[in-house]
This record gives sequence, C-alpha cells and structure tokens, in this order.
Amino acid sequence: MLLDDVRKTIEATLSSLTPQKAQELAKGLLEPGTAKEQVSKTAAELMDWSHRNRERVREFVAAEISGQMKTVGVATQAEVDGLKKRVRALERDAGMTASGKKPAARKTPAARKSSARTTTGKGTATSPTRAAS
Repeated sequence: MLLDDVRKTIEATLSSLTPQKAQELAKGLLEPGTAKEQVSKTAAELMDWSHRNRERVREFVAAEISGQMKTVGVATQAEVDGLKKRVRALERDAGMTASGKKPAARKTPAARKSSARTTTGKGTATSPTRAAS
C-alpha cells in the first residue's frame, strides 16, 4: 500500500493532477476518517506541489536541452535573427538586391554595338553587315 502511494505521488509530480485525482490521493495519504476540510486542504496542497514540480522539471529539461545545443554548436534563434539583420545591412550597403545580385546595369549605346558583333567559325569578330555579304 505504501509503495502504491509513493508511485501515485511521483506520477502526480510529472502528470497533470486533476482536482479529483488530488482528492483521491489525499484520502489515500491521510488516516481514514480524517475531516473533509483536512482532505480538501491536503488535495489543494498536492495540486500546488504538483504544479510547482512540473514547472521545475520543465525548467530543468529546457536548461539541459539549451546546454546540449550549445555544446553541439547550434545557433539560437536570436543569433540567427541577428545575423540575418547584419547580412541585410551589408547587402544594402553593397547595393545588392534580396537575391544577392547587383541590379543589372543599363547598357550604353557603345555596349549595345559591341554585343551586336558576331564571331565567325575562325574566331574572328565581324560586324553584322560584313557577315551578310
């Protein structure tokens, strides 16, 4: 009977303890014939104790995970967000677009003429008018 009470108490620490379950647990822990007020008070204390212990376990697990992630070298969300802001600022300063490319330069008339030239099979450049003749 005592081992069963200990098991129920430990389960109450890790799971969500309902008021009904707390009443049952309090009745099992107290002497038979205990006043109803004492059972209710004990059940309320068990609910509070269960909530505090669940919170402690949650904090412990979160701290352990955080420590393990740092050990492995995984960046936190705050670190990633900071790096994103820094990259955006550097891209803006360099005049780059969101895709990481510089905006296309407008072609000048001289650049248009040179791109109109073609190459012959011999590797020499010819103008479009000479290639047609």
